[in-house]
Amino acid sequence: MKYYYREHIDGYQQMKAEGHLAWHTRLNGKPFDDFCSRPFLEYALPRLGLAEARPRALEIGCGTGVGACFLAERGFRVDAIDLIPVAIEIARKVAAERHLDINYQVQDVCELPHRGEQYDLIVDSFCLQAIVFDEERARVFAAVRARLRPHGYYLVSTAMFDEARFRENETVTDERTGIVYHRYGDNGLIEVATGIAYVELDGSPDRYEGTAQIAGTRYLPNRRHLRPPALKAELEAAGFAVLYQAGEYGENVICAHAGSAAGLAAPG
Repeated sequence: MKYYYREHIDGYQQMKAEGHLAWHTRLNGKPFDDFCSRPFLEYALPRLGLAEARPRALEIGCGTGVGACFLAERGFRVDAIDLIPVAIEIARKVAAERHLDINYQVQDVCELPHRGEQYDLIVDSFCLQAIVFDEERARVFAAVRARLRPHGYYLVSTAMFDEARFRENETVTDERTGIVYHRYGDNGLIEVATGIAYVELDGSPDRYEGTAQIAGTRYLPNRRHLRPPALKAELEAAGFAVLYQAGEYGENVICAHAGSAAGLAAPG
């Protein structure tokens, strides 16, 4: 299976077993509606100037549906996808309890078809960070461009490079490739040039695509942690205009099609 299935399969199974409804309710004890990208969405939505009374939105990597519910409760017609069936199972349960009509589907964002419904808004709330390789990220961006209406908006929240986790003076050199990695976090490595972060693999490497042998230890790619200018440059190279970038780490971005007339309006 793909490297990015590992933590999500295990995590959502454990979440279901413990009776939790979202990552932040399980890890931080916060209410379902108090999710980390909510302040960004509350800032962004009034500034998008979407013309339709009930715009159509797609959330990619929706997890258990916190963002999808937020959008549906504000009048959006929402489709939402995630690659883990258990996450979609929980999301459908929550939506039914809230009497929300959300179309959830099990779908790997890296395989999202280019043909299909067109959207005024596509939202990625901390999915992109788990897609680490250039070719896979390019597929995601191409699918977003294909499914986003000409004057639509693409909102991204993603984990970024964290100086507090970076150990500049602790390096690991892989003699086979000559690549120098830095220690990152508790038991990980990061390749600074690409922002790809790795964690030690605690299972069989035969189960996953994309594992790497680094200085004699097997690692699993885990995150793509870019600095703000690198994320902006990546999005622009992928065919988007970056209209806004902010957040503690520069993690929240509002995009439109490059060359589009779409812009940001004053709220109200």
